[in-house]
Amino acid sequence: MKRFLIFLNLIFFNFAFAHFGMIIPSNDIVEEKEKSNISLKILFAHPFEGKTMDMEKPAEFGVFFRGEKISLLDNLKETVYKFYSDEKSHKGWTLNYNLKRPGDYIFYCVPSPYWEPAEEKYIIHYTKVIVNGYGMEEGWDKEIGLKVEIVPLTRPYGIYTGNTFYGIVKFNGKVVPFCDVEIEYFNELGKVKAPYSPFVTQVVKTDANGVFYYSFPKSGWYGFSAICTDEKKINDKEVEIAGVLWIKVYDMK
Repeated sequence: MKRFLIFLNLIFFNFAFAHFGMIIPSNDIVEEKEKSNISLKILFAHPFEGKTMDMEKPAEFGVFFRGEKISLLDNLKETVYKFYSDEKSHKGWTLNYNLKRPGDYIFYCVPSPYWEPAEEKYIIHYTKVIVNGYGMEEGWDKEIGLKVEIVPLTRPYGIYTGNTFYGIVKFNGKVVPFCDVEIEYFNELGKVKAPYSPFVTQVVKTDANGVFYYSFPKSGWYGFSAICTDEKKINDKEVEIAGVLWIKVYDMK
């Protein structure tokens, strides 16, 4: 009976609380010099349910710009976040960055492994967000060499509610067919209520060519998480790895 109850708890946990690495910039499009300084929130959370977890300092954090990876790890500042469902604050990170030149800036994070006791596995989410600078739309479709990565096939900014986003999932540079891709809305203020648990985390699969698509029902930030299992274990435990991409959606006015 005890094992059965634990099993039921894990089922509920998996349906209601998907994990997402998060990089949320203050702006995803910068067109004016006076707005060139942006701030980025870096954290680990259940974005729809409004719950955060402590995030240790990442193993890597940087920006990919014009074909070059630039480490920003030493620029990270430790901070705390508290979402609407949190009983207490949890550790995360923040970064201030100045966009000096036109082009697409791909901010990326390789986190330290997170131990999830409820699922008895480690979690590593290779997370990206893309910020466009000064109207030069060049670089957003580049693969930057993360172990698991969502490469956009649709430009990942300038997106309206109702638009459809296409992406391709790569694992060690190879496409991943029939891979689960979880999608969650960043329900930052808790105003959106899910009628049933499957509405919290939307799920699509890649096709035989590793491509998936999703249409946006509402404005705001959306996280896409392409989930794989690493071939290597940590402390003899399974490691969930995922390529995560964040996209902001706007209402047409």
